[in-house]
Formats: sequence, structure tokens, C-alpha cells
Amino acid sequence: MCPQPVDPVSPTTPEYGTGGPDGGRLAALLAAAARGDFPPPDGAVTVLPQPSPRDAGVLALTGSHVVFADADPAWICGLLPAGDLSAPLNPPFLGALTARLGRTVNNIDALLVAGHLPGPPPLPLTPDADGTHPRLRRALRHRDGVRAWTVPGATVLLGRGVAGRWEAAVEVEPGAQGRGLGRRLATAARHLVPPGEPLWAQVAPGNAASVRAFLAAGFRPMGAEALLVVDEE
Repeated sequence: MCPQPVDPVSPTTPEYGTGGPDGGRLAALLAAAARGDFPPPDGAVTVLPQPSPRDAGVLALTGSHVVFADADPAWICGLLPAGDLSAPLNPPFLGALTARLGRTVNNIDALLVAGHLPGPPPLPLTPDADGTHPRLRRALRHRDGVRAWTVPGATVLLGRGVAGRWEAAVEVEPGAQGRGLGRRLATAARHLVPPGEPLWAQVAPGNAASVRAFLAAGFRPMGAEALLVVDEE
């Protein structure tokens, strides 16, 4: 089952590539999911254009998928067996899609979300004023307007990622792990995001420590996501 969206967005429509919380069908879908308003769990696969030239991928929610990629929707649907709920995130489909787009699969991540928390962060953070932190430079490949804050042994970053959504990432150095620092930084990120905005995090499922940290900070599992990135080599 791969129905096409009503009024599909094309690269020539004003919505295409606008990103941001008010721009594009993918942004609207993500905002609704963050509020708990999910697509029907009917096995449908929705095909949308990329929200920006940078961002392409596959989003899995309960009983539904969204493929956001600048490829022929009929070709995409033709690769997906009817009734196979796992097909959009399986290697055969991802391999064919990445070959068509000239991209690679970054990872299949758990997608988490949390809301803004009022007041200051629960630990003192030092802003990276000059933008030279290595983790920040890597994050700029996948997000816009990235900012970084540090504490001894760890970093938290915020930026605008897929469809303009706010995304957080946390990195704790090996010598500082096992002290709850990841959880506190994930909580701090919720204080740093603007009020009223959902905050998203992409976490590798095999990174159990990171998964536990974000869940302990109040992030909720929403689904899974595979971003398709341009090979930088």
C-alpha cells in the first residue's frame, strides 16, 4: 500500500524546500506527531519531496512510513511489497533508493521527542562562542544554526535539522561517562529549545547508554528514521 498524498508538493511549489516549523508537509506531519496526532496505522507509505536539498530519508511511525526523497513516487511505490510493514527500512529498499539518489544510509536511528522545560538548565553550561568545537563542525553538515554548550567532559548541541525541526545531540567523553552527565545534558537541551517547540533527538538503538539518558531526561520514543546523506569523501 503506497497511496500518494493529496495535493503532492513538487519542487516548483512555494512549500518545497522551505523547511521550518510552518513550511512543508513533512514539517506539519512531524509537528502533529509531536503533539500525539499520528497518521492512521494502516500500513500506508506516504511519499514526499525532500524538505531541503540536504535532507532525504525514511521515517517510520507506528503502522505507517514517510519517504522524503526527490525520486519518482511511482518508482518508490513499485519497490515496496504491499502489506510489508518492514520494507521501507529494509536493506533492499534503502539500497535501491540510495543508489538512485547517489547517497548512503547514515544510520537507522530511534527518533525521540520532548517538550521545552522552563527555567535555566540544571547545570552550568559554557557556550562555544567561536564555533570551533569539533562536534559542532560535524553537526553543521546535517543541521542549520547549530550552537554548542560544554561542561567538563561533555557537549550538548542544538540546531535545525530535518524540515526545520529542532534537534539535540549529546556527546560525553569516555572518561566522564557513567556519572549521569548524558541525562543532565539531554535535560539541559530541553531548557535551551525555544518555548512551544518540540525537541527531537536521533539516537542509535545500539547505544544503550544514550538511549537510557534521553529516556531519563523525558524524551519519548516516536519511531525510527534513516537519513540518506551525500558521501563526503
